[in-house]
Amino acid sequence: MISDALRARIAEGVYAGGLPSAAEIVREFGVARTTVRQALRALEESGEIRTIAGVGRQVAAVGRPAPYEQIMADLHKRICVGALPAGARLPSEAELAETYGVARGTVRRAVRELEAAGYVRAQAMGWAGPW
Repeated sequence: MISDALRARIAEGVYAGGLPSAAEIVREFGVARTTVRQALRALEESGEIRTIAGVGRQVAAVGRPAPYEQIMADLHKRICVGALPAGARLPSEAELAETYGVARGTVRRAVRELEAAGYVRAQAMGWAGPW
C-alpha cells in the first residue's frame, strides 16, 4: 500500500522538509492519482500528516502550530497587550507574509479566523485592527 510506504518514510525522517506533491508520488509508484489521494487522505485522517495552507503537506509535529495559527497567536497577543489598540490598522498582508515567511493566503486565513473570533473587523479599505 502507498500509505504504508509513505508511513515508513515518515518514520525514517525522509519527509522532514515536507511530502512530495501528489504528482511526484504518482510518478514514483506508478499508480493512479486517485490511489495517491486515498493514501494521503488516510495519513491525514490518522494525524500523521497535515496540509498547511501556503506550505503544503507536512509531517504532523505534535505541539507545533500551523503557520496561520502562529500568526493568529502573535496578533492576538499584540491586541491583548495593547500593541494593536482598538481602531489601529493591522500590518498589510504583504508585510505579515514577509515577516512570517508565508503566502498571503496563510495571512488571510489567520486574519479571517481573528475576525470570526471577534478580535478584528474588516472595513471597506481593508482589515481594521482590534475593536
